[in-house]
Formats: sequence, C-alpha cells, structure tokens
Amino acid sequence: MKTIYEKLVDKETKLAVIGLGYVGLPIALEFARKLPVIGFDINAKRVEMMQNHVDPSDELEPEAFENCDIQFTHKLEDLKEATFFIVAVPTPIDSNRTPDLTPLLSASSTVGQVLKKGDYVVFESTVYPGCTEEDCIPVLEAESGLKYIEDFKVGYSPERINPGDKVNTLASIVKVSSGCDPESAENIAKTYELVVSAGVHRAPSIKVAEAAKIIENTQRDVNIALINELSIIFNRLGINTYDVLDAAGTKWNFLNFRPGLVGGHCIGVDPYYLTHKAKQLGYHAKIINSGRYVNDSMGFYVGKQTVKKMIGHGKNPMESKVLVMGATFKEDVSDIRNSKVVDVVKELESFACTVDVIDPHADSVEVYEEYGFEIKDAPTNDYDAIIVVVNHKEYSSLSEDDFKKMLADDKGIIVDLKGIYKDKIKDTDYWSL
Repeated sequence: MKTIYEKLVDKETKLAVIGLGYVGLPIALEFARKLPVIGFDINAKRVEMMQNHVDPSDELEPEAFENCDIQFTHKLEDLKEATFFIVAVPTPIDSNRTPDLTPLLSASSTVGQVLKKGDYVVFESTVYPGCTEEDCIPVLEAESGLKYIEDFKVGYSPERINPGDKVNTLASIVKVSSGCDPESAENIAKTYELVVSAGVHRAPSIKVAEAAKIIENTQRDVNIALINELSIIFNRLGINTYDVLDAAGTKWNFLNFRPGLVGGHCIGVDPYYLTHKAKQLGYHAKIINSGRYVNDSMGFYVGKQTVKKMIGHGKNPMESKVLVMGATFKEDVSDIRNSKVVDVVKELESFACTVDVIDPHADSVEVYEEYGFEIKDAPTNDYDAIIVVVNHKEYSSLSEDDFKKMLADDKGIIVDLKGIYKDKIKDTDYWSL
C-alpha cells in the first residue's frame, strides 16, 4: 500500500495550502512545481489576483506563478480533492496582547469539514507549544467526526520565511518538521524535502517543533531589547550607539544586533504567545516580558526625543512640522501589520506636531484604515524635523543636501533610527538610536 508521500509524488492525490499570505503562497507555488496543488484563501478578491499571477502581498513577481500546477480557490468544495493539507494562516495578538487563535481555529474548522480517513494536516502557523494538539486537533475531530492518529495524521512544521529577503528563501532555509507518530513524521519530512533543498530537521515531537519556532523570534526580541536599552543609556552618555557597536563588533563572538522599532507579525508578536503559555503554567516570564516592554516603548521614546531636540532649537512643537519616512514594519516590504511607526506618529501628535508620513511601499488606503493617517505622495520643504524610521532602499542614497531641501531652516533635525546616514550628515543636527 502506498504512503501518502508516494501518492503525492505519483500525482494520485493533491496537496492543499490553506491561507495564501506571505507564508502560504510561496509554499504553494514551490510545491506546485512538483505536485498538483490547491491554493485556498477565504478572500475571493485575493484569489482572483493570484489567478492573474499577482501576489497580494507584493512579495513575488508574476514569473513565480509560471510552470505551476495550482488551482486557486475560495470554495470549500474544491478542497475535497486534497489529502495533504498545510495550514499557513496568521496568528496575531489582540488589543490586550493575548494570542488570537481565531484565524487558526477557523482554518482548522475549514479543513475539518473536508477531512477524510488517511488524510494529513500540517500546521505552519506560529503558536505556543501544545497549541496544535490542545486547540487545533479537537476542532479537526469535531468537524470531521474522525479520530486523531487512528483516522488522520497531524504534524507541525514552522514557517521560516523572511519577508523582503530574496536570498534566504523557502528552499534555502533548513525546515523543521514533526509528526504525531514515526510514520507521519517521516512522510511529512519527505514531502517537504521535495521543495526544501537545504534539508529538513526532524524534530522528535510536535511540541518541540512549536517551541523551536517560538524561541527563534523570542531570542531576537530579547537581544534587540538589550541593544535598544543600551542605546537609551548611550544617548544619555552622549555617544553614538552605532559607533559603540562597530567597536564591540570587532570581537569574533559579539552578537551584532542593532537598535530599532520591533513590530511586524513575528518578532513583535510571537513572544506574547510564549509568555501566555508560561502564565497558564503558573510562571511569569521575567526576561521575555521585560524585553517586550522595552521594545514596545521605543516608538514613543523616538517621538519624545525628537520633540525635545526641536524644543532645544527654540521651536514650539505646536507650530512644528515633522516628516516620518517609512510606515511598513520593516525595510523593502509593503506589509504594515503591527508597524510601530504608528507609535512615533502618535507621540508626535500628542505634542500637537503636524506629521506627514511617506513610504514608497505602503498602501495609503490600507494605512489609513489600520492607523488613521495617510501616506503623502511627496514630502514638502518646510519640516522642522525628519525621522527616517524604515531604511527602505529608496532612502539609502539620500544625501545631506537632499534632507536640507526638505527642512524649513538650518535649525532642522535629522533623526536616523538605523544609523544609515551616520557618516553622511555633517552640518545638520543629527541623532540616531
């Protein structure tokens, strides 16, 4: 009797990807070069865009859709042809910074409605250890009427896609995979090996795979928080953080993290999933929570420091105009989810400053709906301060003269969060984290 992996390879069955965002779509297209694939998303408008070879996340070029055996759909009925399901939906937090499993449980319900005996379900969404077995599998059982392990198999293989990164892609990053028993673990690993040339690490259990993913971003978050806190201290000492990091980085084992705003749907969110689970287990995560506090405060810190510098130049914040360059959560992407730029804008507005925001990648309508401010088509020439928040490639070639043309007078301030103009700005008041 053939394994599910053999049936997939022989194209006797189909693989389905549930959720076609920045994670799901690349996976679906990679598999579609090897196997028949069904790409499912609940958003009909997004599905239509992908049918026309347009990535709604603006990550992939039209060529990425070529030579792919894939059917894009938003219809539940179409999923019945698949036997191997990959769930790649967002796992956000709510306004109280508590895990919001609504998209994940909804996707589990969708799969459960079409689940058959012998089917496999693999979750890629970032969750706390235990979530797959404790939260998702009961939904699959309830919707399908089938029994876990006995009738269907489940695995977990965390996504490792880095938005905007054209070098470290799905195929070139080692994949972690796991299954609910030895048979499923091997079938799942071999299936991913079809598209991941870097290889697959077989985790011993689903919980281990979940934990491995959640600590990747938690570790980065804590390390960035340390550097952000150091930048606050160095600012009071009157020394440039990037000068310090360049000097310290000459040691072979120094970890080269940089200060900045920590937002997005990974580093700024995942630690809360882990602290939530820790709290359920009766443990208060001290270091992780402290790191989150520091990083969540940085936008307000930047706004306040900018206002203090303007006051130092004799400018009245209520009569001042500030340009914020960048609105996405990181450089060279269009994704604005959980962008901490909004914290900078809010802090400036709390001092009654007039704030303009520009960004070559962000969609103005989307930004307005999410955060309540618009993206300007172009900057003016009357700013009292300019804050470069996101180091998009379009900003990297700007000179001091370019900034001077946008400033109202010679008392203007340039705030450079990522230190990309550290050696370019000579005559203008300059500050960076």
